[in-house]
Amino acid sequence: MLSDIEIAQKNTMAPITEIAGKIGIAEDGLDMYGRYKAKLTVEELRTLQKKASDPANRGRLILVTAITPTPAGEGKSTVSIGLGDGLRRIGKKAVIALREPSLGPCFGVKGGACGGGYAQVVPMEDINLHFTGDIHAISIANNLIAALIDNHIQQGNELEIDPRTITWKRCVDLNDRALRNIIVGLGGRSNGVPREDHFCISVASEIMAIVCLSRTIKELKDKLSNIIIAQNYSRRPVKFGDLKCTGAVAALLKDAVRPNLVQTLEKTPAFVHGGPFANIAHGCNSINATLCALATGDYVVTEAGFAADLGAEKFMDIKCRMFGLAPSAVVIVATIRALKMHGGVAKAELGKPDTKALEAGFANLAVHLENIGKFGVPAIVAVNRFTTDTPEEIKLLEDLCSQSGARVVLSEGWANGGQGMEELAKAVDELCDESKADFHELYGLELPLDKKIEKIAKEIYRAGEVQFDGAALKKLKTYEEQGYGSLPVCIAKTQNSISHDAKLYGAPHGYTFPVRDVQLYAGAGFVVAFAGDIMVMPGLPKLPAALNIDIDDDGKISGLF
Repeated sequence: MLSDIEIAQKNTMAPITEIAGKIGIAEDGLDMYGRYKAKLTVEELRTLQKKASDPANRGRLILVTAITPTPAGEGKSTVSIGLGDGLRRIGKKAVIALREPSLGPCFGVKGGACGGGYAQVVPMEDINLHFTGDIHAISIANNLIAALIDNHIQQGNELEIDPRTITWKRCVDLNDRALRNIIVGLGGRSNGVPREDHFCISVASEIMAIVCLSRTIKELKDKLSNIIIAQNYSRRPVKFGDLKCTGAVAALLKDAVRPNLVQTLEKTPAFVHGGPFANIAHGCNSINATLCALATGDYVVTEAGFAADLGAEKFMDIKCRMFGLAPSAVVIVATIRALKMHGGVAKAELGKPDTKALEAGFANLAVHLENIGKFGVPAIVAVNRFTTDTPEEIKLLEDLCSQSGARVVLSEGWANGGQGMEELAKAVDELCDESKADFHELYGLELPLDKKIEKIAKEIYRAGEVQFDGAALKKLKTYEEQGYGSLPVCIAKTQNSISHDAKLYGAPHGYTFPVRDVQLYAGAGFVVAFAGDIMVMPGLPKLPAALNIDIDDDGKISGLF
């Protein structure tokens, strides 16, 4: 059996100009990065933005989300890519919009984010490793802000920044736990003012969120200027714009705001752009990628990170709210293996038939179905089929979904590409034609910040109560006094449970949800609430994926997945 990277390397890609031509983009609308990758020019981006500004010109937006992740795997990106291919095969003009992979998971435990099997975006190695340099640009821009803050303090501190209150973190796009908590400025007067500092992974940086939520350079600069970096000695907030260096940071990001165009194995156009994590950030590809896809396709397949309690909620309550988007349908990805794990089966035993565990684990899928229903969008369940799935298990899952009012379709994109996704494509098309979507956000912006957090925790996570750390609650009140009370909230928590506790599989409910800290992302336009022991800088596992990655003298990479 061929590995994902071997399948990708055996594929013959079409020139990216040919892919662009399928969606009406001429060669002069592209800035080429070799033969198979391109960014849209500024002029082309503006043209497509203008077209998409009229909802009548937009394609139908399909969101792909999933059940709560398990070590058994779900395959959300694989389904997203396969569904795009499947829609093309049944005669629909489909375009895909996905996030860029972070190097952290690539070298850590999760691997890349280009799909799998015969449902992949290519060139797989390029996309997973450096691609067009967007994440590197974001990292450098983030760290330029950090350097400018420390330099301002060193050079006289005209703004009277209190070093003890600096909230801006440095970043690197790797899992490096040793950088979570550090001391900078050691070595004497000429080396800066000693203080405690921190690193986050680049895809959790506020700069990543800002790039993904900016349509123009002007919007980018406005958001950068509004970043809160610290307090002064009078306890008033200091904005990055006060340093008068916004233009320099924006200059580093001038190309990073433009979407990247690539293709699937079956030559479906795919915009891959932006990469915020959904467990610690807002988890969606860039608004520019989404708008360009909506302007060029009749169907746009996009995904939001992790499960419906994380990526989908943030997609609806943050991204769709900010830009007036309205999904026509949602696909919830599940596997029988993962549902059995939610039902109490150990990973080593998942290959054995177990309808009792499947029925117990279905509670997790049922919660996510209910969650999507709270946004007024119809949902369909896509089951990634494994060879160990028995007819009895498949029939039981179909019956359980039917009892919950949801249609279920077997997904075989990993093994058969678009051909294995035609049934799902037809079902999604039918669901959209029924025009049942009545999209609305979960909460109104007029609610106080703590009440927004409580509403998500109780209605989406099924918590019985929310327990705020005293300092966190005080910060929320301060944010409201400063005029930020009308912002949406972005909750950072584990992806491995509907709750804050990664050990709670299935469908926990009635527990106490702890909010230990909050952070104002005034530039990006939301407030982040940290629950449980979630970290903004992940660590590597005992046996990282980096152990398996290699390259030969011809430049051929192996071991990447």
